Amino acid sequence: MVPSQKTWTGKVGDTKTFTITTDPADASDSATVIAATTAASSDESIFTVAKTGDGVFEATIATAGTATINFTSETLTTSIAVTAQAAG
Repeated sequence: MVPSQKTWTGKVGDTKTFTITTDPADASDSATVIAATTAASSDESIFTVAKTGDGVFEATIATAGTATINFTSETLTTSIAVTAQAAG
């Protein structure tokens, strides 16, 4: 699994869309892996993340801090490091 980016720095209130693909993109199980992918925030007080489609996730920053978006599809995992800054 490959995230659309490895890090995200944003401000409180920011929302960002991330995508997950497979490597190689034309792997025989690519569609299955992407469809089964889930995401979780390592600290939901800092940001929340929700699946909006197969391989598409939206995160929203709630408060300043650092946390990680963890993506999982069966035994495959990847993550995005999030740095959340105060608004202003």
